[in-house]
Amino acid sequence: MSDESRMLLTDCLEVLKAAREDEVVISVMGTAREWSKISDHPLDLIYVPSSMGQATALGLGVALSQPSRRVVVCQGDGSLLMNLGSLVTITAHAPKNLTVLLFDNGVYEVTGIQQTLAASDFRRDEQSICYASLARSCGFQVVHEFASVDDWQVGVKECLSEDGPVFVVIKTTPMTENLSPKSPGPAAERIRNFAAALQVED
Repeated sequence: MSDESRMLLTDCLEVLKAAREDEVVISVMGTAREWSKISDHPLDLIYVPSSMGQATALGLGVALSQPSRRVVVCQGDGSLLMNLGSLVTITAHAPKNLTVLLFDNGVYEVTGIQQTLAASDFRRDEQSICYASLARSCGFQVVHEFASVDDWQVGVKECLSEDGPVFVVIKTTPMTENLSPKSPGPAAERIRNFAAALQVED
């Protein structure tokens, strides 16, 4: 898929922000960098730095401990590749309130836009890894793919409301400037505030 047919991460996150109600949103690395620019919600867990591969595990933990809340995980494909086993763990527990959004740009963006080994250029069969198929093989029963902002706008509400666990692949193009994620504030204070927000009754 060419970059011309992919979306900008910023556009995708704006769609999510517009659709969000009271969901918990967990973001790491590049998604955390961009999400922190547009959202300052008590139920945001913007987990940086050194958080590659941790978003799905964090999301599972929060979803299991907060079964009445929808939990949305935002991470890139490079981050997911650091902890693929978490997908099997998620489907073993099968929380109905968990949605995993995978922003697939084919690279490790924040470390310098290096292509991942899942990209076709690095594979003998010249076929990129299909994350939707991978998720199904790990046990996800509900899997969606989006390659246009219009389709994502139409489908986002369903992805945030249907029984999960839900796995969503969103095709994005790599960003090229200001790539490093920055912490939005002291981690200990943010974690305390997030934990307090989780205790508020709906």
